[in-house]
Amino acid sequence: MASPPGLFARELAGLDIPGLALASAQAGPEQVDAVLRRAAAAGRGATARGDAGGRLGLEDLAVLLSPAATGRLEELAQLARATTLRRFGRAVRLFAPLYVSNACLSSCTYCGFAKGLTVARRTLTAQEAAAEAQLLVDRGFRHLLLVSGEHRVEVSADYLVEIVERLRPFVSSISIETQTWSDDTYARLVAAGLEGAIHYQETYDRERYAQVHVAGWKRDYDRRLASFETAAGAGVRRLGLGVLLGLAPDWRADVLAMAAHAAFLARRFWRTEVSVALPRIKPSASGFPPTVVVGDAEFVQAHAALRLFEPDAVISLSTREPAALRDGLVRIAVTTMSAGSSTEPGGYGRPGTAQEQFSISDERSPADIAAMLVAAGYEPVWKDAFPLVEAAG
Repeated sequence: MASPPGLFARELAGLDIPGLALASAQAGPEQVDAVLRRAAAAGRGATARGDAGGRLGLEDLAVLLSPAATGRLEELAQLARATTLRRFGRAVRLFAPLYVSNACLSSCTYCGFAKGLTVARRTLTAQEAAAEAQLLVDRGFRHLLLVSGEHRVEVSADYLVEIVERLRPFVSSISIETQTWSDDTYARLVAAGLEGAIHYQETYDRERYAQVHVAGWKRDYDRRLASFETAAGAGVRRLGLGVLLGLAPDWRADVLAMAAHAAFLARRFWRTEVSVALPRIKPSASGFPPTVVVGDAEFVQAHAALRLFEPDAVISLSTREPAALRDGLVRIAVTTMSAGSSTEPGGYGRPGTAQEQFSISDERSPADIAAMLVAAGYEPVWKDAFPLVEAAG
């Protein structure tokens, strides 16, 4: 039985995302010029008054995502860079994914862990996960993201709670990217030391979502969409959302819907940190080809536009993307990035023993990434760059 729509699902139903996407496709140079002037004025206002200086709306974001705006990419990037420096300074948080299992009972056509694929499966014991975490801590990381396939037996609530409890004494920030959970399970994880939850919607297009999520827990669109409301209500303090570019035919519509979702979460759960990400489809055991190819220029454009729309959102970038592109985006909009990543369970201590989720493009070591940041005038932050608002009392 499908879950009932949550708060944001009801808000999303009232937004004309297809209409905004159409308007984006039809936007002209004059509209782009007007929105860029408004964004620049908002930035000057923020500098003068110490606040946001007026926010852009979804209609403005649609214009900034338009083909017409691609020709103004340099100006768009400079405005985004100024906003990023103003809101976050030169601190860039580094994190590492720690894959604990690639066992999965969901059939997602684009994923290298999907049920039914003949791949090498492995689920780490809690002791093995702690050993992997120690390797990452020894490399400097203090922010770890626990990642797994969707398997409610091998990756149970008890299993995750045990791992979080084991890691918490020596890892200062722990997040999960797993299946969605009930409020009581999130509460147990928070009590064990969990800070964040990442549950990418992949695509906000209901029809396309049903096509690519064939079977399993993840097929429930509304449960997935409401997972952030459930997690935040249980005390999770970092919420990470994103779309998989290339999955749906209209990537701009997905970015618009995700931006609306991020704005909703920032309003509704104002004590939480909201992060967004725009991963692109990469080769995996699924053999899934992108429905549409999002080029590098459009990729940069989307990140810059998001920064101007939601100045306070953390924007995260993974090692899916090539080194040169990552180096450029950290100077424009990105404030959090992974480094030296492995996408297979046990891949840091014993690489090659299980199937990876997808191929990575930036294979530089964490030390190399840190050196790149320092050379560019940024500070690599291994601990917490952006403290959360503490509850009163």
